[in-house]
Amino acid sequence: MTREEADGIGSVSNQISGGVFFHAVIQGRDITVQLPPAVPPALSGLPAPSATFTGRGRQVEELLRALAPDEAGQGTVLVHAVAGLAGIGKTELVLQAAARALREPGWFPGGVLFVDLSGYDEQRRVPPERALHGLLRALGLPAEHVPAELQDRARLYRSVLAAFAEQGRQILVVVDNASAADQVRPLLPSDGFTRTLVTSRHTLDVGARLNDLDVLAPAASVDLIRQVLRRARGPAGSRVDEDLEAAGRVAELCGHLPLALQISAALLADMPNRPVASLAQALADAHRRLDQLKRADRAVRAAFDLSYQNLTSQQARLFRMLPVNPGPDVSTESVTYLADIDHTLAEGVLQDLARAHLVQPGTTWGRWRLHDLVRLYASERAEPDSQDQACGRLLDHYAHVADVANRWLLGVADSAAAREFADRGSALAWLDAERLNLLAAASMAANTGRDQIAQELPFRLGIYLDQRRRFGDWATATAISVSAARHLGNRHREGGALNNRGLALRNLRRFDEAITALQDAAAIYRETGDRKSEGTALNNLGLALREVRRFDQAITACQDAVAIYRETGDRHREGSALNSLGAALQAARRFNEAITAYREYLAICRETGDRHGEAKALKNVGVSLQDLRQWDDAITALQDAVAIYREADDRHGEASALNSLGVALREVRQFNAAISACQDAVAIYRETGDRHGEAQAVNNLGLVLRDVGRFGEAISGWQDAAAIYREIGDRHGEAVAVNNLGLVLRDVGRFGEAIIAHQEAAAAFRETGDRHGEGNALDSLETTRRAADGQD
Repeated sequence: MTREEADGIGSVSNQISGGVFFHAVIQGRDITVQLPPAVPPALSGLPAPSATFTGRGRQVEELLRALAPDEAGQGTVLVHAVAGLAGIGKTELVLQAAARALREPGWFPGGVLFVDLSGYDEQRRVPPERALHGLLRALGLPAEHVPAELQDRARLYRSVLAAFAEQGRQILVVVDNASAADQVRPLLPSDGFTRTLVTSRHTLDVGARLNDLDVLAPAASVDLIRQVLRRARGPAGSRVDEDLEAAGRVAELCGHLPLALQISAALLADMPNRPVASLAQALADAHRRLDQLKRADRAVRAAFDLSYQNLTSQQARLFRMLPVNPGPDVSTESVTYLADIDHTLAEGVLQDLARAHLVQPGTTWGRWRLHDLVRLYASERAEPDSQDQACGRLLDHYAHVADVANRWLLGVADSAAAREFADRGSALAWLDAERLNLLAAASMAANTGRDQIAQELPFRLGIYLDQRRRFGDWATATAISVSAARHLGNRHREGGALNNRGLALRNLRRFDEAITALQDAAAIYRETGDRKSEGTALNNLGLALREVRRFDQAITACQDAVAIYRETGDRHREGSALNSLGAALQAARRFNEAITAYREYLAICRETGDRHGEAKALKNVGVSLQDLRQWDDAITALQDAVAIYREADDRHGEASALNSLGVALREVRQFNAAISACQDAVAIYRETGDRHGEAQAVNNLGLVLRDVGRFGEAISGWQDAAAIYREIGDRHGEAVAVNNLGLVLRDVGRFGEAIIAHQEAAAAFRETGDRHGEGNALDSLETTRRAADGQD
């Protein structure tokens, strides 16, 4: 039928041939549909998109590319489904894209059909047959011509859409808020031209291109609050920009969920004198946050209610239990213990919850997480007795598997450990994945009165956190362990926890706290008669005392540790204490005695087959030989240390040896090799996140760069090193870097800056009690002043 013929018809009629007609029921083989002469108003009935819309530019552009007419053809996906959590902004995204598409000339000359299926509200849910009746009426068909049965309505609907498309009057179909595939399928066109957008809280199997929507980025979240407030209050709505920190906190507490952000902004708009910080403070109370996120016309809890009501009893039970896991995500394996169900069932229910967007898949398969507000909602639904039982099961699981993984790291894995993990690498991978959960589990154990787990779990994480250099985590965990041991009255475990805490604090360069913890640990071990453990605490105490330049006390502590280990016949720990003693003697500039101690340590390592210890001993021997200016022997020892560290895949040890090797190579004027060694050390320290090591390596690199006349790079490097030392609170290291900076500034004639640098260095050396360093800085200061006077 031509457009001219259609324009001459005053009303709509359906001509059916080759079929049977029962009242309004169509069973025809060939259907000819005559269209109305003009687009009815209903075909322009798209709800108005919001004027406050931000942070979804990429998603809108993706939908527009899908809706563009030149994309049609064989294999083109005509149905696009947007899915996500309640309140995530699915409908708004589709409305924004549809409104843009309708403004494009020639894209959808037939207009748009919009239907809200209210799929998650049992009282308002629109069945497909009722939705089709409304769509057919919107297309201009009189009510008496609409068939009674679902199948016949779907056939007529599709035929009408096809007729519009054939006459160049393509229509965009928007199906909003669907809850199930069978609610949507009858509404999908079948002509190969008509495009459809669908929104749902579920990932629906309707042959659509799937688009999962996530929360807004932090900046976009703040911008949304800003836009809503300014639109409501005009120029007076500037509170966001007046307190961006508080606005960011509100956005964070809203979980960057658009619905929660809109409600928060509306609450601020309602009260023009309310500071943004006041709302942030109100939302900070997790127990009342969902109560705060409501307004007369909408509420976050109500939106979640509709999703929750659509869950089966099994899905709802697991959903309520998920907040028991204290960390940011949870593995399927852990869920099996949490909910006391088998793996297959757990995985299936989790996938159901993910399709409902109440659970989000993690970055790797088999891990799951909850949006913060959903977690609060699920916690509200929890049953206290069942939650407590779930907590106990989960903590037992974490404690058991952490113990098995720790045995792999200790090198004492047995057949039971082998059933849990195939090898050491698998154990490490599990610890990496579960680190935050395990730390949170220790805290949860303490908070729920499970002191035995709170005491023991940090011990099972100690080696892992030390090797991964997670010293802040280790310090937090050991504090929990100390407190739990005291609650239990377990003096021996208290001593062990204090010893581990001292190690963690020393690595965090919180030396005074570390010394106190280690002194307390040694006293407890002495009280309980545990000589080996007392030796361990004294050895660690010596290391901490050396860091604060209390060298005589450090030497005494290490000598006491060596004596205890010789008394008890513990060769391995004797070697470790000899290494610490060597470090204390070296720091006290008693170099020959230090080398003797290190070589005794090296002999023990070779005797016991401790390759890692051998590398450490060689590295320390090499550094002491440098102090005695025995460069060739030092280089040989350090090269051997680098090789063994590489063999053991100890990146941090390798960096330390490379750094020292660079110093020795510089002294024999092998400058290119020295630069390469120092640069490799810097790269490894950055990779492992060791800021102190990075600063040391950058400092040494600067010395070589100065030697070869690369002054600009040396200046930049020493400025960076000084900044790092300042950041981590190492005044002595800062003094060394700043003094070196003064030397190169003098080289390039920047005498005023050089003088200031040497003065600052001398003051810092004086502050840390390094008389030798202070003297060097003052000598450099005098030389620079003379050079400046000569320049004048």
